[in-house]
Formats: sequence, C-alpha cells, structure tokens
Amino acid sequence: MKILITGGAGFIASHIADAYLAAGHDVTIVDDLSGGRRENIPTAAKFHQMDIRDKTVADLIAEERFEVINHHAAQMDVRRSVADPGFDASVNVLGFLNVMESARRNGVKKVIFASTGGAIYGEQDYFPADEEHPLRPLSPYGITKLTTEKYLFFYQQVYGIDSVILRYANIYGPRQNPHGEAGVIAIFATRLIRNESTVINGDGKQTRDYVFVGDVVQANLHALGFRGTDVFNVGTGIEHNVNDLFHQLAKTLRPGAPETHGPAKAGEQMRSVITSEKMFRTFGWRPRTTLEDGLRQTAEWFRLNAKP
Repeated sequence: MKILITGGAGFIASHIADAYLAAGHDVTIVDDLSGGRRENIPTAAKFHQMDIRDKTVADLIAEERFEVINHHAAQMDVRRSVADPGFDASVNVLGFLNVMESARRNGVKKVIFASTGGAIYGEQDYFPADEEHPLRPLSPYGITKLTTEKYLFFYQQVYGIDSVILRYANIYGPRQNPHGEAGVIAIFATRLIRNESTVINGDGKQTRDYVFVGDVVQANLHALGFRGTDVFNVGTGIEHNVNDLFHQLAKTLRPGAPETHGPAKAGEQMRSVITSEKMFRTFGWRPRTTLEDGLRQTAEWFRLNAKP
C-alpha cells in the first residue's frame, strides 16, 4: 500500500513507519519536526518537512495519491491545550481538516487516527472504560480528539472514507520525548540518568494504563487490514501508579534515588484505565509486553541515547 504517516518523525509514528516498511509498504512521512526528531525517520521512508496546516501538505496528497493516511500529527500536550486552546485547535482540528479535504478530493480510501483513551473519557464512571463509556473530555486536547472522531464519521457517511480510530492509553517506550509535560516515564528516565531531581506531582497515587509502543505498533498493523469504520481502545486494562513507575525505573537507572513529591497539578485526573477486549475480539490483539519488561527496554534505550 501507498501510505502517508503524519507526525512520522515522532515517538509512536516512527515505530509504526518502521513496521509498515518492514511489511513491504511504500511509506511517506510528513512532520514539521516541532516535536519529532529527524533521527527517528527510517531511511527507506520518503520525508517531507511540512506543517499539516500548510497548503504544501494538501498539494503532496494531491500529487502522490495515497491509499491510506495514518494520522498521528498533533498538539499532544494536555496542559498546553489548557493554556492555549486556540493553538491546540489550529493543529488538531484545522490541520486535520486540511489533510482530510485533500484526502477526499484525491481518492484516499482509509484513515487510521491516533485518538486518546484517557482524555476522551474524562473522569470515568467505571473501570476499565470500554468504547461505550460516556465521552466527557475535560481538556481542549480531549475535546479536539473527540471533534476529530466526529469529523471522521462525517467523512465516512458523506464521502465513503473509512476510518479506524485507535484510542490509546498512556504509551511509553524507546524514542519517547522527555521534554515538556508529556511522558512521565521518559521524564523520569532522563532525570534519573542525569542525576537530576525527580519530582512526583502530588502523592503519586494517580493511576494510568501504560502500554508499550511495540504493542501499539501491532494494533496499527491490524488496522491496515480492517475493512470498514470502527473505534478501538488500545491499552492493557491494568492500572499502575506514578510511585511504582518511579521505583521500577530507579531500580534500573539509579538505585536508591529518593522519592520526592511536589504539589499536585490542579485538575489532574486521578484514575484512567481502558479495556481492549474489542481489539481482542476483532483482531486477536492483546498487549504482549509486561510493564517490567517494557520499562527495562525503555530505561536501556534512554541510558544509551539520553543527551547531556
């Protein structure tokens, strides 16, 4: 297949690009490198440094006539979305529409969309959340992801463009960006390696569903072969708190590192966990990587690649 991956220099999508290339697909990557890294881009992929809001992206889609678009380009920092909801919407909604309008004019038949399995549900009524859980996003980031899902329904109904929406849990692994507020595992790993202070927000008992990037890649491979339009959670169904993450990473990277706590972040969700039973029923997919093994692989990558 001829596939466009937006945000393909980023942490998650660069791993997906590797897998698509290994499966024999023709892969083109678009990324503005605001968060992605040039060194993440596979040498076998074609690369265009572009912002998804620009006309150049629409022109590229018109020229290349892709069969599938895997859309990972996004403003993905929840706290930045709260501070600047206009910027969040400009990237996550207007940028997406720029891609989709060119897609529908130029024969794209399928979109795989990276949505969120945490922010889109908000404070959960039950644990773990399935795809039928009420959608009550509490941040502009979650709102734009939900908006995009609604637009994809529109494009399927009106223009016949199928979509596979993957609602991700908290993804971690090699290549994760430790800068900014996103990616607590990457932030902890980097600070532990540099012997810097590692501060846990609040009491550290807030829980998340952490899924290894290699398992997410497999979900994206399954999505390529899916016929039709649907929504799938991609997570483990298991909660882990921040204190546990810190101690597991410290055990590997800096044994004896002190557990330090700071003020809690206002409005932070206390629990988030999703079930992927629908993924299992449809594709036979389950996460294969335990948290212990995933953290070990992640810690080793950061040990070898952390920059001073």
